[in-house]
Amino acid sequence: MTTTVASGHDHDAAGKAGAPLPPRAKVAVAAGKVTGAVSRAAGRGSGAVIGGRVALRLDPQLLARLTAGRDCVLVSATNGKTTTTRLIAEALRALGPVVSNALGANMPAGITAAMASDRDARHAVIEVDEKYLPTVAAQTKPRVIALLNLSRDQLDRAAETRMLAQRWRDGLAGTAATVVANCDDPLVVWAAGEVANVVWVAAGQAWQEDAWSCPRCGGVLQRPSADWHCAKCDFRRPAPAWSLDGDALRDPLGVRVELGGLRLPGRANRANATTAAAVASLFGVDPQRAVSRMEQVTAVAGRYDTVTYRGRRLRLLLAKNPAGWLETFDLVAAEADAGGADGGGAGHPVLLSVNALSADGTDTSWLWDVDYTRLAGRPVLVIGQRRLDLAVRLQVAGVEFTVYDDVDAAVDAAPEGLIDVIANYTAFQQLRARVGA
Repeated sequence: MTTTVASGHDHDAAGKAGAPLPPRAKVAVAAGKVTGAVSRAAGRGSGAVIGGRVALRLDPQLLARLTAGRDCVLVSATNGKTTTTRLIAEALRALGPVVSNALGANMPAGITAAMASDRDARHAVIEVDEKYLPTVAAQTKPRVIALLNLSRDQLDRAAETRMLAQRWRDGLAGTAATVVANCDDPLVVWAAGEVANVVWVAAGQAWQEDAWSCPRCGGVLQRPSADWHCAKCDFRRPAPAWSLDGDALRDPLGVRVELGGLRLPGRANRANATTAAAVASLFGVDPQRAVSRMEQVTAVAGRYDTVTYRGRRLRLLLAKNPAGWLETFDLVAAEADAGGADGGGAGHPVLLSVNALSADGTDTSWLWDVDYTRLAGRPVLVIGQRRLDLAVRLQVAGVEFTVYDDVDAAVDAAPEGLIDVIANYTAFQQLRARVGA
């Protein structure tokens, strides 16, 4: 293992960040910005995706041109990539301006629009949809790539996790980038197996149901402790350089840096911060300074926001798949054990909302993989397009609940105390719009 950052990337010769673009690229950028502005004015969203699509149609090489001369960091995973991207960007702002697709438009069109929004920032921190990671890496020639986890998601259209791991492994083979990877996820370890420079981070893996067989030989993975290994071959957990150690991170020298000041809650966000600190260190930002900057982050694209709505306090939590729901349930349970996020103990209500629109994936069979018994004893309120699917799942789990037609009715009927609102992707965005987050 080495922590040396590769340099001399192929596209550095194009010049420094902000170097003049060729005429075709200038036209593409201008057209993309105009299209995005029209989309926003029409109330069709941020305009990033449609603007990026138009720009790439005019110049298919635009993303490579816009990232030439920049020090790029790519962040990819099934869960946590938006938050980790935000934390890395904040840490690297210790060195100067950073451009990032902060709102989560993580496919090539959205990334292109984000890169066009700031031509001068030397550092670019880019969230990448896991299916597009090899493509975006080939175009941006990143200095660092962070790989967090792989688990099932959008079952009707996403590749099986083992296939995604293979796509990453093939696409990243021979990369000049330093890869910062979670050594607790066997699929991530397999994906990074052909990379020369890897920094291993022990970030944990609460959800293990997608990684019980060895991706190398098909044998059964043994998990007697965190130190997993294959029963049939020598595939095993690498030794980490960085680790999450309770409420602190531990760097390669064994120095502990407390994470108690993070304002993003839960074990998963402490793990995200550990990975972010490992990435920032490759650019010369020491862990204490990185963590100090990350402590300024209070919410990420609405995640963890607490808002007042209809006289009640609502905390907004995003959970898109079984792994995400497990981490979220662990968060609310840990806070209940500690006296509650609002000091109210274990009894504050939980509002669940599930949709099955295109952006969520239309297959809701994943609901049966979630352990909803963790909500037993709490007032549970259910809304969303697929509220009846969720109601059946809760009934089978033996969890008491009440179904409501909309968020207004649910909030008005909820018992006193902070309401934790847990929703999947489009349900989360609809709730944000409704409650003004």
